[in-house]
Amino acid sequence: MIRIVPANEASWEDLTSILGTSYAGRCHCQWFKVPGWLWRDSTQEERTAAFRAQAACGTPSADSTSGLVAYVDGEPAGWVAVEPRVAYPKLRSLRVPWTGRAEDKDDPDVWSVTCFAVRPGYRGQGLTYPLARATVDFARGRGARALEAYPMIVDPGKVVTWGELYVGARQVFEEAGFKEVSHPTPRRVVMRVDFA
Repeated sequence: MIRIVPANEASWEDLTSILGTSYAGRCHCQWFKVPGWLWRDSTQEERTAAFRAQAACGTPSADSTSGLVAYVDGEPAGWVAVEPRVAYPKLRSLRVPWTGRAEDKDDPDVWSVTCFAVRPGYRGQGLTYPLARATVDFARGRGARALEAYPMIVDPGKVVTWGELYVGARQVFEEAGFKEVSHPTPRRVVMRVDFA
């Protein structure tokens, strides 16, 4: 059984067990938040502290949180980062979100899904599908006008490393009801759900 909750309703220990010590555990979903170059312009301690504050784990009454935690049969198994797009300042300077679109980069009512992490032992079981679906209800329930994602195209038979897919795969978002709005690179698309 899969249960998905806002990170502020999960424990910090559960969330860190999902991220582990791999790239996700070192980045702590700060790639799109740290101005400049992640590894040069922030320390591990700074990234961990920022992520902990943003997630607000163990504080169900928190006004905001930075994502959702998935439990499989009661065990912490997956994470997805979802917040207002303006919470990710690095998105403003990247090519993928904006190529071919005239968007207000400072619109606080557009939210973004930026990162997935699935704990070893739970990978390859399709956990990103229910996580992506949960982002839609979560963002809508928090007042978003639209929700975007910036996934990769995964061609059949092509090997893609887990690290490349932290942004998710196009088919995951298609099944969650997102529609492609631009195709800025051969392997990346921008997908969106409009709520208004």
